[in-house]
Amino acid sequence: MSTIVTAAELARDAQDFLRFKRAMGMSYRRAEFVLNGFVHFVAQHWGERGEVTLDEAVMRWTVRIAGRKAITVGLEFGVVRQLCLYRRRRDPSGYVPEHALAPVKESVFLPYIFSYDEVRRILAAATSHQGRYIWGAMLRTVILVLYCTGMRLGEAVRLCMADVVLDRGTLLIQRSKGRSRIVAIRADLVSELRRYVEQREQLVDKHRHADPAAFFLRMDASPLTVKSASEALRRLLRELAIKPPSGRTGARPYEFRHAFAVHRLTAWAIAGVDVHAKLPWLSAYLGHQNVLGTEVYLKATPQLLELASGRFEEHLRRSRRPR
Repeated sequence: MSTIVTAAELARDAQDFLRFKRAMGMSYRRAEFVLNGFVHFVAQHWGERGEVTLDEAVMRWTVRIAGRKAITVGLEFGVVRQLCLYRRRRDPSGYVPEHALAPVKESVFLPYIFSYDEVRRILAAATSHQGRYIWGAMLRTVILVLYCTGMRLGEAVRLCMADVVLDRGTLLIQRSKGRSRIVAIRADLVSELRRYVEQREQLVDKHRHADPAAFFLRMDASPLTVKSASEALRRLLRELAIKPPSGRTGARPYEFRHAFAVHRLTAWAIAGVDVHAKLPWLSAYLGHQNVLGTEVYLKATPQLLELASGRFEEHLRRSRRPR
């Protein structure tokens, strides 16, 4: 039997579903955007109260835009499928789409990996940067935190003074992707952060503001935002010709996270460490939900692949030696 729905009914179910997920500590902001889009699609095609079979609504919504990346379709489809599973609690015979409707789960995207020389050039340019609101010392420190910890840009920007415990060498990342984690940092990064904190205190004194909670501050002592940080980093990458002068192609601010992961794995491989045994540690440090999200970095650079190939070839040679 077909499951008959209306846009109004789906809107109520979506809100109940979001409340359920958030009661378990999940933010589900992206999922809310996807669900609102799905409900709007149904209302646009069949009206607020018009009836439609749920399977037809899901199928037509999934293929509504030609040429979209399979990974994007798969992720959005997964959210709507979760809503259908939630509805089945009330209606055991309710329709739930098969995974085959959007089967691709793995992204074929390979990130841009900064070279060590590029990282040095970026840091040098950031240090000398003079903007109206973005000042050099702060921009340099943001980049160091991103590159040395693999944090997401939003995680770094949202750091509070209370989250940065330099005496212990730790940074607390609160409620990111539904969970919090503590990131240990090296002594050289601690020293860089101490220098920034001194300059930050001078900035706060100059503007005679009560000391804000935010760790990263702009020139007017207001908290740094993800948007302004992202724009400043993109401009820097364009100025250095690491990113094209226009368009959305090329290196992004997120690549600092990718560079951290790949450079760490490469260093382990050069040192002869069992990289696969280290993956769970790196996965936890990066805040990945599971190790599958970290494995993509194993094929991210020719150098890492060459090291792995050489290691495997040596293993085969040893196994073939007569005993």
